[in-house]
Amino acid sequence: MTIVPVETLDVSVLVPAKDEAANLPELLQRCEAALAPAGFSFEVIIVNDGSRDGSDGVLRELELRYSFLRVINHRRQRGIADSLRSAGEVARGDVFVFYPADLQYLPEDIPGLVAPILDGRADIVTGTKQGRYEKAFVSRIYNSLCRWLFGVRVTDLNSVKAYRREVMLGVPLRPDWHRYMVVIAAADGYRLTSLPVPLYPRRAGISKFNWRRIPVGLFDLISVWFQLRFGRKPMLFFGVGGAIVFVIGFLAGIAALVLRFAYGIGLRPLLNLVEMMVISGIVLFGFGFLGEIIAGMREETREIGRGLARLEKPDVRD
Repeated sequence: MTIVPVETLDVSVLVPAKDEAANLPELLQRCEAALAPAGFSFEVIIVNDGSRDGSDGVLRELELRYSFLRVINHRRQRGIADSLRSAGEVARGDVFVFYPADLQYLPEDIPGLVAPILDGRADIVTGTKQGRYEKAFVSRIYNSLCRWLFGVRVTDLNSVKAYRREVMLGVPLRPDWHRYMVVIAAADGYRLTSLPVPLYPRRAGISKFNWRRIPVGLFDLISVWFQLRFGRKPMLFFGVGGAIVFVIGFLAGIAALVLRFAYGIGLRPLLNLVEMMVISGIVLFGFGFLGEIIAGMREETREIGRGLARLEKPDVRD
């Protein structure tokens, strides 16, 4: 079936691909079979993320075969977050779909993912993995922590997902933060829902997941939580902490004075504690004021970005 190019599209499928040459032909074949009769216009954007397995040559051949395919090449591996951003910058769809190239998720499930968004019932749809997979234990811990910290009642946050294109504008361009797209969007008031999506064994290639990513993910989780909780009001964290530390130092100072002048007892460690607490409290307060200034500048920058996006919106998908 021939796909007629149009200036604006309903759906853009964003596919980061790192050394997935063996999977790409079947992926595109399945995309054509599943999406062409689905009733909406679409494109597939594959980001060749510094592959060294001949993916560039395979993609050049596939571009000649499929008119809906667009290819972006990264000279070196930049990760999924940067790949999604690169694809989003050239995508013409109103709805983006994040889909990996490893065929563990099949394109046949994409129409079901985008349907709630196209119907106006949701802004983000996450897939809930159905089936056995090798990192299930890590995924359960990650999802449990996210639900506890962020209050997002979605079963699986680290799976395929569909979302409105404006959602990406609110996600900071930082490595690996694509995992937290859902919680950041939920904090901005976007409507969430989830649908079951079958997970299949990998057919070719090797998994890019390794255990070294677990501590990185944990620190990212803490960073995102802090940003969402205190990013706009840093004084709530630094100011309260500084006040508590300062009060402890002040009370310890009074105790030191009473002991010294009422009982003739001088304790050098207590004096050191007073100095440390008072100075630490003042420093934390200073961090709070500095954070408030930075937060104000960030809000101004965001507002400028939103204004520019509104001005450029007619030309975004040219």
